[in-house]
Amino acid sequence: MQLIRLFSPSGGSGPGRPGGAGVRALAAFGALSLLAVGCSAAATSSQDNVPAHGRPAVAPAARALLTQAKLIERAQARRDATAARWGLDEAPLEPPEPPAVKARIATEPVFSRGDDPKLPIAISRVPTDRKIVFLTLDDGYEKDPEFLRMTKELHIPYSAFLSDYLAKDGKGYGYFRTVQQQGNGVHNHTLHHPYLPGLSTDEQRKEICGQQENLTREMGRTPRLFRPPYGDYTRDTLRIAASCGIDVVPLWAEEFFPDHIDYSRGDGQLHPGDIILSHFRGREDWQATMPDLLRNVLRTATEQGFAVARLEDYV
Repeated sequence: MQLIRLFSPSGGSGPGRPGGAGVRALAAFGALSLLAVGCSAAATSSQDNVPAHGRPAVAPAARALLTQAKLIERAQARRDATAARWGLDEAPLEPPEPPAVKARIATEPVFSRGDDPKLPIAISRVPTDRKIVFLTLDDGYEKDPEFLRMTKELHIPYSAFLSDYLAKDGKGYGYFRTVQQQGNGVHNHTLHHPYLPGLSTDEQRKEICGQQENLTREMGRTPRLFRPPYGDYTRDTLRIAASCGIDVVPLWAEEFFPDHIDYSRGDGQLHPGDIILSHFRGREDWQATMPDLLRNVLRTATEQGFAVARLEDYV
């Protein structure tokens, strides 16, 4: 609902969250209420607005503002209640509207494999001052229906990078078609998750372009994004990826687990535009669930004043 955007992080450096979502809701309500009172008071100055029983009428503009404030308050209460059902102390911050025009991105120097404008762009963050981060999930082994329900109810976007041998197991690609139908991106992570620099050019081509063909067939779309397994690649890897339709290689700035975070920077903080890595895993690997993972991501992001945005809206 568009009214909720009043509580969202805005462009620029972002407002942070000094008082929490509930305080911002009350502040908005209070501001609108004061404005409504002013409108109502102005209306009482005219005798034409005094009905027969002697009580001043409320001006239409004031009624509209009060109604809007109540709608905002109720919507925030619903968001808080949904968050509580999923074990969160407060609702996640909502991202701002995506830019009308995507910012220009360039390969970060540390990820460069030669100066060639035809190669895909490799990044670990999106250039922005907005307090947003991007959640990405690799492999595709765990197919937890509760994770689908949680992300849908909380309106949390994410991008999936699938390895075929894991994605097709169990519930198979049907699970990821639901991921895509809910508005999330589904992208390439090779056929078998190999260490690509150890393969020949032909072997790399089979791994990357073969998964492009699978995803085009299974998902009905050809991915533009590719993440090499382990984050390792060569110039040949990028050249091959470009030949089968890849534009961007999103790497990562942080890796999240259900119970801890591996930061790439020494300050132990999220930064605007960071790409977060995690995986489709469950109790077999983590002794925890995908919803447990998401709770860690959302608590950390909210505490640091960040919203989770959709990567495909920015790259």
